[in-house]
Amino acid sequence: MFVDEVKIYARAGHGGKGVVAFLREAYRPKGGPSGGNGGRGGDVILEADHDLNNLIAQFYTPRLLAQDGKQGLGKGMDGSVEKIWS
Repeated sequence: MFVDEVKIYARAGHGGKGVVAFLREAYRPKGGPSGGNGGRGGDVILEADHDLNNLIAQFYTPRLLAQDGKQGLGKGMDGSVEKIWS
């Protein structure tokens, strides 16, 4: 089967949620905020290949979806950035 034209659906990942946390230490009665930001969502990169002469792989997997970023954590830790998955 030869395929030379396909329609694909690509979506970058959404950013993760931030978190509300408060710093609690001895001798600091009002420690202040210490929540982290959410991680960036993944990117979708479409790369051309000179040696590829058929689009059969994209015909069977037309959805390119990047993963969402992870949620932030306490102690000022940001969420992780996710990789690309199709």
